[in-house]
Amino acid sequence: MKLFLALLVSALSIFAQQKEIPWTESENPLRERIRTLRSLPDSQRPSATKDLALRIRQLPPTSGKQTLAIQLANLVTEGDPGHDTLQEASTTLAAALREQSAKSGDPYFTLAQLVRYEHVEASIDDPRFRDAMATLEADDEHRQHLDFTLTDLDGHNWTLRQLTGKVVLVNFWATWCPPCRKEMPDLDAIYGELRDKGLVILAISDEDREKVASFVAEHKVSYPILLDPGRRVNDLFIVRGIPKSFVYDRSGHLVAESIDMRTRKQFMEMLGRAGLGLVQTVP
Repeated sequence: MKLFLALLVSALSIFAQQKEIPWTESENPLRERIRTLRSLPDSQRPSATKDLALRIRQLPPTSGKQTLAIQLANLVTEGDPGHDTLQEASTTLAAALREQSAKSGDPYFTLAQLVRYEHVEASIDDPRFRDAMATLEADDEHRQHLDFTLTDLDGHNWTLRQLTGKVVLVNFWATWCPPCRKEMPDLDAIYGELRDKGLVILAISDEDREKVASFVAEHKVSYPILLDPGRRVNDLFIVRGIPKSFVYDRSGHLVAESIDMRTRKQFMEMLGRAGLGLVQTVP
C-alpha cells in the first residue's frame, strides 16, 4: 500500500508538472506517441522508441523536451528493445539534461540505472549523476548480504539463506502493475521447466492477501507467492519500482538483477549467470 501511495503521489506530481509545461506544436505529437507506446505490439515498439528518441533530440531545449526524454527513458526498459534502442533513449536523456538541468535528482537516477544495469553509455558531467551511480553500487553491495523470511499463500515459510544450493529468483510485483502481469506467464513457464533443476522463484507482493490470492487463482500462477505486509522486505531490498527481479546463485551470491519487466529470453540470460543458462527452451 505504501508503494502504491508513493507511486500515486509521484504520478500526480508529474501530471501537475506536465499541466504547467507550455507544450509546443512540435512536442505535442511526440507526447501522444509516448502515451500510446505500451499499446504497440512488442515487434513494433523498439523501432517506435528509437524514432521517438531521435525526434526528441532534434527539439530545441525546453522543459517539454526534457520531460519527453525522461518519459521515454522510463518506458524503454520494459522488455527487450535491444541495446541500440536503450542507447538511443539514454543518449536523448543525457543530452536533455546537459542542455537544461533538472529540478530533481530523479532523471539522473534513471540515467544511472540505464548505465549500470543496461550497460549503455552516457556523456554527462553532473554531481547528481555521479551520486546516483554511487548509490546504485552501494545498494547492490547491500543486497549481497540480505536474508528474510516470508510466508506464502499456502502458509509455508520461505527463508532466503536456507535455499543455499538452489538458484533463487526474487521477484517484486503487484496485481495492479501492467508490466508485472505481462512478465508472469514467462516466469511461470520457466519455473515449470527448471524447478526440478534447482530453480526457486519467490514472488513478493505487499498487497492484501485476499487480493493477491484472487489474482493468483485467476491467472493460475504455480510458483510461490509471498506476502510482505508493511513492505519490510521491499524496503530491505530498496525496491523503488516494480517489477524488479534479483537472481542469487547456488552459493547465495547476487549475480543478476533487472530494473523492469523482463522477457523469457532476458530471464534465461539472468539465470544463465547462476548456472542455468545452458537449458534449452522453446522460443
